[in-house]
Amino acid sequence: MAANGQRLSRTQTRRRSRGKNILSKIKYGQITGLAMTRGTQIPVDLLEERDKKARWQGIPLLLRKLHESSHINNDLSKTHSVVKELSSLLSMEAMSFVTEDRKTPQESISPNTYTFDLFGGVDLFVEILMRPTLSIQGDVPIMSDDLIKDCLSVLYNCCICTEGVTKSLAARDDFVMFLFTLMSNKKTFLQTATLIEDIMGVRKEVIRLEDIPNLAGLVQSFNQQQLANFCRILSVTISEPDMGVDDKHTLLARNAQQKINASPSRAESNQVALLNIPGFIERLCKLATRKVSEASGTSALLQELEDWHSWLDNALVLDALMQMAIEEAEQSSTESSDEGSLSSSPLRHTLPQSMKIVHEIMYKVEVLYVLCVLLMGRQRNQVHRMLAEYRLIPGLNNLFDKLIWRKQLSSRTLHRQNQNCDCSPEISFKIQFLRLLQSFSDHHENKYLLLNGQELNELSAISLKANIPEVEALVNTDRNLVCDGKKGLLTRLISIMKKEPVDSSFRFWQARAVESFLRGATSYADQIFLLKRGLLEHILFCIIDSGCKSRDVLQSYFDLLGELMKFNIDAFKRFNKYVNTEEKFQMFLSQINSSLVDSNMLVRCIVLSLDRFEGQTDDIKVVEVLSECRLLSYMAQVENRLSFLFRLINIINVQTLTQENVSCLNTSLVVLMLARWRGKLPFYLSALKEKEYAEKYPGCLFNNFYHLLRFWQHHYLNKDKDSTCLENSSCIPFTYWKETVTVLLSSDRSSLCAIAMYIDEAYRDLDRDFLEV
Repeated sequence: MAANGQRLSRTQTRRRSRGKNILSKIKYGQITGLAMTRGTQIPVDLLEERDKKARWQGIPLLLRKLHESSHINNDLSKTHSVVKELSSLLSMEAMSFVTEDRKTPQESISPNTYTFDLFGGVDLFVEILMRPTLSIQGDVPIMSDDLIKDCLSVLYNCCICTEGVTKSLAARDDFVMFLFTLMSNKKTFLQTATLIEDIMGVRKEVIRLEDIPNLAGLVQSFNQQQLANFCRILSVTISEPDMGVDDKHTLLARNAQQKINASPSRAESNQVALLNIPGFIERLCKLATRKVSEASGTSALLQELEDWHSWLDNALVLDALMQMAIEEAEQSSTESSDEGSLSSSPLRHTLPQSMKIVHEIMYKVEVLYVLCVLLMGRQRNQVHRMLAEYRLIPGLNNLFDKLIWRKQLSSRTLHRQNQNCDCSPEISFKIQFLRLLQSFSDHHENKYLLLNGQELNELSAISLKANIPEVEALVNTDRNLVCDGKKGLLTRLISIMKKEPVDSSFRFWQARAVESFLRGATSYADQIFLLKRGLLEHILFCIIDSGCKSRDVLQSYFDLLGELMKFNIDAFKRFNKYVNTEEKFQMFLSQINSSLVDSNMLVRCIVLSLDRFEGQTDDIKVVEVLSECRLLSYMAQVENRLSFLFRLINIINVQTLTQENVSCLNTSLVVLMLARWRGKLPFYLSALKEKEYAEKYPGCLFNNFYHLLRFWQHHYLNKDKDSTCLENSSCIPFTYWKETVTVLLSSDRSSLCAIAMYIDEAYRDLDRDFLEV
């Protein structure tokens, strides 16, 4: 009996493990390419025996049936019926995954999808989709649009629920290019675009848009809705890949990477490919500025938005959009490709009004992102000309109140603690809009398109009153391309900026956008234009009185304040009027000193302005402000300037320099250049040495500064754009920057202006390669 029991036990064990053995063999085959690689190679009897016990839901058998029915000469209607059966088994898992907001695919949560992939379902569906293109036979049955859509939906569901499927599809270049050909079919467009977007997000290498068959023809065939969806894919192809962890963002790492990638990157090549498509930028401008039909009152719209907000990200939206695409395709023969069917689709009229608005907003987010990336690329001037010609800025100005910055009647603030998150389309839209304005205005003469005709006249009047010539860019501005209406876009932006809640991170992006208007060569008229609108007082309130704790927001306000006040005696007078008590002034200094990396651009502005004002003592107003302004009096004290200088040099080193903190190095250089100009450079260097010894770190500061300046030469002498920015922002010729650095780095230890003079022999460490510091 015991022997029989042992034999029975072993038999049961073998049966229980047989299912595991099957899975193990398939896994082994998929990894090695040997033995079984998919479930269709397993005998039917064995599959039937194990199916119920293993809870495979008949998926391996269905895949076997599908494999047999999907050969080229077979009846594809049978194939489609099996695909539908499989789709129903997988779709609920995908729906559950999306609606419950799960982050990581797990076999236990999606057993059907896992089984489908394990038994070769993904590879089989790819084969079915591509089989007509690979066949050498002439008479091949045409796959129906519905069959293609169902196959694509199954693959997308697998990408959602099963880890590794998206990456395996992304690795197949032939399949990726094939998917783009499916986008020419309006009925399969949305499913194809959704799958491609997922695949593009995990690819290690950016695709070449030029490799897409007939790219220009494909893009020109899209209606406006399809073009907006296509922008989601384009955003991945034209953006430089993220360099990863923080140390990869250092200037050392960036410079090294640029040496390796001397030729244009794929992202840059893709930007050129898009710009070469006739009408592409014009259509994006039309999409970005397209109005949304409004059928109900504002209050009702916003209430609907509250109710529908949590619904937006789940798969039901995809179903709704799919249905729209179907109706759109049916109506395409009678509609213009430039108008799309968003406003005329019967389904659209059944959706809540807020859904229509958010639907349009989601489109615009992608379009604005693509335009923003193109504006920051190597073809910036070409893009600028086209955006001006197609009146992008006036169009956005007309949308500002009704769509971009609509009044929020609800007291509830979405994601108050992290408004930069991407889960609200409206938040993403506002941030992308502000980023576009920043890119558009930054160091470009087209910035005056953000004003209307009356505001341009105001700038001219300011220049006339101050008896200074008008800025050439202002004179050359085409008034047919500026904003319409009572207010220009810049004025509207300042108005909402002043009303923004204290803890809103929109403040950061708003300040950046306004600052970009002022950046470049300092314009007195531009500064006065903004001062007259109370911008300086608003900034000071935010820094001193609002209780703002966000370092990002404070940094953006410091930078904006620096640009607003630089060389402007009226601004310093206004500053003193607002900061009218010692308590306020100490609070202001406390904010500056709390993070010099954030505030150093403002410190640079004060130092530069003080130096200029001290040379204008024949002007009574200047003398008056110099004597009364707390801020200028504070910076006029040498010990305070030296304190800033000492700290600026100490908080950075070559290994930690980034695009964010390299400004500390340049600010320290500004202080020393002005000292050199007045013959006081030896005094400053001697004082730094005394401070170095007082802090009990002899040689530390000067060795660090020496290597920083060597890096400065390496970095800036090869970058024309960066050197131009330095010259424009400081009004100090770049030749003087170079000369000062050369003097400081002199190896002549007898020179009172050389760093080497101030480092005792025992502590000197100047010969080491700065790249190894």
